[in-house]
Amino acid sequence: MHQYINHIGNIYNKRRLVLVTTALAQALVLTGAQFAMSGVAQAQSTSTAPGLTATTSQGLASFKSIKQINAGDLNVGYVEEGPADGPVVILLHGWPYDINSFVDVVPMLTKFGYRVFVPHLRGYGTTRFLDANALRNGEPAALASDVVALMDALKIDKAILAGYDWGARTAGIVAALWPQRVKGLVSVSGYLIGSQEAGKQALPPKAELQWWYQFYFATERGRVGYEKNRHDFAKLIWQTASPQWHFDDATFDRSAVALENPDHVAITVHNYRWRLGLANGEAKYEALEAQLAKFPSITVPTITMEGDANGAPHPDPATYAKRFTGKYKHELITGGIGHNLPQEAPRAFADAVIEVGHF
Repeated sequence: MHQYINHIGNIYNKRRLVLVTTALAQALVLTGAQFAMSGVAQAQSTSTAPGLTATTSQGLASFKSIKQINAGDLNVGYVEEGPADGPVVILLHGWPYDINSFVDVVPMLTKFGYRVFVPHLRGYGTTRFLDANALRNGEPAALASDVVALMDALKIDKAILAGYDWGARTAGIVAALWPQRVKGLVSVSGYLIGSQEAGKQALPPKAELQWWYQFYFATERGRVGYEKNRHDFAKLIWQTASPQWHFDDATFDRSAVALENPDHVAITVHNYRWRLGLANGEAKYEALEAQLAKFPSITVPTITMEGDANGAPHPDPATYAKRFTGKYKHELITGGIGHNLPQEAPRAFADAVIEVGHF
């Protein structure tokens, strides 16, 4: 089983990808926190900055504040809500979305006493590199290491991890390589661990078509195009990945702010080029990537989820069920639910997090 099969499985008979062109309102300016990057800060120290929120007149739920903490290679922007002594849940978003995918999930979890963290991944929102000269690395092992470093900085020994898209892959890697840190896993689209070697394998034309943006990013034209049109591009991905989700401009704009991160384009492009073997990672992650190339089993309690209208590349659950060797359950969420499952079906997602915590 190679990387693309892990992503796509038996989806070749699904609908052809329809490219929908849209006009996007004037790009928003990042309103995230200003924070100093000079000097050596204590990893455990935090500061609070204004949240990336919509105006109240739009009637949208919003996170009230973003905290910052030095963790590993990053100064991470994150939301923290819920009681300080509650069991910990870390929610991980995907590309090209942001922490607002969980804006309705978080209060559902805090109501049950969970302490919830929602970090901006590297390249999003107020998260920044501590070293201005660091490689803007999007390889999977780097993102997973970010989560472990964040847990260390926050003194979190063990947590439930839950996510979708890049977030699901990242959570799955942490669960596979650091199972002692993971109480339970909720993963939309299941087992998404892959490798560069697997990425070299050619797929049938219909399957390759769904990865059009990966080939686009492999070119300099694609990098420049994404830099210039990142909001239009992101909205197109939202529409094609969730064809039955009728989000409005205010909902999209609330998340599009996070894409103004100065490292966003570089990390996105590096991620997809790395998958095709067109970009190198960092030596410090080579041992981790070697383990991931063996497609390790995930032993922690897990619930995998899928929406019935997911328009993005994703594997058939039958292709990955045996990868989960602990207590395991798969859920199909019906009603036209697409790729951004936590935002489209927050109740179902929150219920899965609560349930896996009791496995």
